[in-house]
Amino acid sequence: MSLSRRNFVIATSVAAGGSMVLSACSSGSTAKKGGDNAGHGGADKYTGSVVVGTKADSTGPAPEIAGAKKGGTIRGIAPDDFSHLDPQRIYFSWNSAVGDLFIRGLTGYKIAADGSMKLVGDLATDAGTMSDGGKTWTFTLKDGLKWEDGKELTVEDVRHGIERGFASFTTEGAGYVQNALVGPGDYRSKYKGPYGGKHLDSVVIDAKAKTIVFKLAEPRLDLNFTLAMNSYAAVPVKGDTKEKYDKDPMSCGPYRIKAHSVDKSMTLVRNPHWDPNMDSIRNAYPDSIVYEFGPESLQATDRLIANDGDDQYAVMAYSGVPAERIQKVLTDPELKKRTFNGLLTGIYYYAINTKRITDVKVRQALIHAWPLEQIRKIYGGPSAGDYATSILSPDILGYAKDDVYGKLKKPMGDPEAAKKLLKEAGKEGQKVVYAFPQSNTYDKTKVVIENALKAAGFDPVMKQLDSTSYYDQIQQIDNKFDVMWFGWSPDWPTGYTLMQPLFDGSTIANGANNISQLNVDWVNEAIKKNNLIADPTEAGKAWAALDKRMMTEEAPIIPETYQRRFYLHGEKVGGAMFHPLFSSAVFYKLFVKA
Repeated sequence: MSLSRRNFVIATSVAAGGSMVLSACSSGSTAKKGGDNAGHGGADKYTGSVVVGTKADSTGPAPEIAGAKKGGTIRGIAPDDFSHLDPQRIYFSWNSAVGDLFIRGLTGYKIAADGSMKLVGDLATDAGTMSDGGKTWTFTLKDGLKWEDGKELTVEDVRHGIERGFASFTTEGAGYVQNALVGPGDYRSKYKGPYGGKHLDSVVIDAKAKTIVFKLAEPRLDLNFTLAMNSYAAVPVKGDTKEKYDKDPMSCGPYRIKAHSVDKSMTLVRNPHWDPNMDSIRNAYPDSIVYEFGPESLQATDRLIANDGDDQYAVMAYSGVPAERIQKVLTDPELKKRTFNGLLTGIYYYAINTKRITDVKVRQALIHAWPLEQIRKIYGGPSAGDYATSILSPDILGYAKDDVYGKLKKPMGDPEAAKKLLKEAGKEGQKVVYAFPQSNTYDKTKVVIENALKAAGFDPVMKQLDSTSYYDQIQQIDNKFDVMWFGWSPDWPTGYTLMQPLFDGSTIANGANNISQLNVDWVNEAIKKNNLIADPTEAGKAWAALDKRMMTEEAPIIPETYQRRFYLHGEKVGGAMFHPLFSSAVFYKLFVKA
């Protein structure tokens, strides 16, 4: 996904917010000498695991939350407004998190109190039936589904949401299902969307039976996970206003948008036509949820520390507690009780341009040299997250905690190991151009990175890039950078959503996300092969094995951190928990305390 989409913008929001913090809780151990992943004050273990639920799991209502009651108003405080509200234009986590309140698709995630998840039927009666080796998927719609105007939600509306993802104005959304339906390549050249009256032959509906069948161009064993993305949610055929829909979308969830003052506020109130018996995922306790846009993380934190007036009912909605306040919040027992936290999904890393740094030993030397400990100190110390040592992140099925370069033992960097590799390669004094986005935080990390590279025998050149055009610049094939700061969050928790977009050679293009420009035959073939493994456990093992081999033999990235985010809320807020997918609060679980 790209900058405007959910994975990159997580990274951007972290950089801008000052609180360097990554989705779902990770494993933590006792603090050890040498800066091990520990002492973060967060959850004791990663619990963001996912299984596929049953038809019973897909049947509403959602489990009640102990102590919750209906009524009142919950207030969310965030630095930025939602960039899109049209489901087919949503990719960024912040938009997806609020989309949970009014957008629904065929499948979704049922989140338990410990952060574990079940993929269940949302609009569908279950998580789907696969046949023909993964080339055919069938779903049946629940009875009694309605839009906010009281009209029936139909399989035509579900198909419409899929087909409008091909339209020229929905370019911000995901493209996985489109490619699966029409084959690889430019899917918009093969189908222009539903507005000319033509439907996809590969999407077959039966209005009477309430079924929708996807006939794919190639097997997709995880299509039911893909369909849980907002990009594939239902949109009413008769209520679609095309581009204008982004400003006033129709709700089929527990809340509808009552008012939206751009960059200032948005108010959601109950949708009277939402039936909790038809929704196994969402609770709906508050009468209204009001978002305030503008306050940065430091201002929001100070307001919630003060806990006055309406702020008693408020929650930091996306930007977390910044480094300047994290120790104050975590060392005050009363404040700490009003926090929740987790690791953001995915990984932050430094992409090594394999087209420019062609010698694997030089790439390995960079990994040894990189000063993870010094960087994390700038981010705020152990509370800012855990050291990353592999491509896969803890939220990915199969994550094996591999540490090929011994970074947990020497997180401060190993200049002697780096020098040895450079000498063997005959590249002592190798020039390295490091690119990073402009921000106060990365201005500081630049210094420790530069010093570490010099100590390891490199000749570093530091390139600060304008933050607004940063991704546009590093996503060019002919860029002049050797190492580039980057971040990626998976669209669903399998290895494919990390490996394929970032390391499949076929994805190399201007504006694409294979920043390392890795194009290795055995890697490309392994990605294709692993994606066809039906058993999730075996697939997880295969992705972990590929991860380890890639880091050992290709060294395409320097893993940095699985970043942690702490949120603070007012004393009248109940049900606050970290969203294991979207790295926000789970807004539909919040309630007003008595």
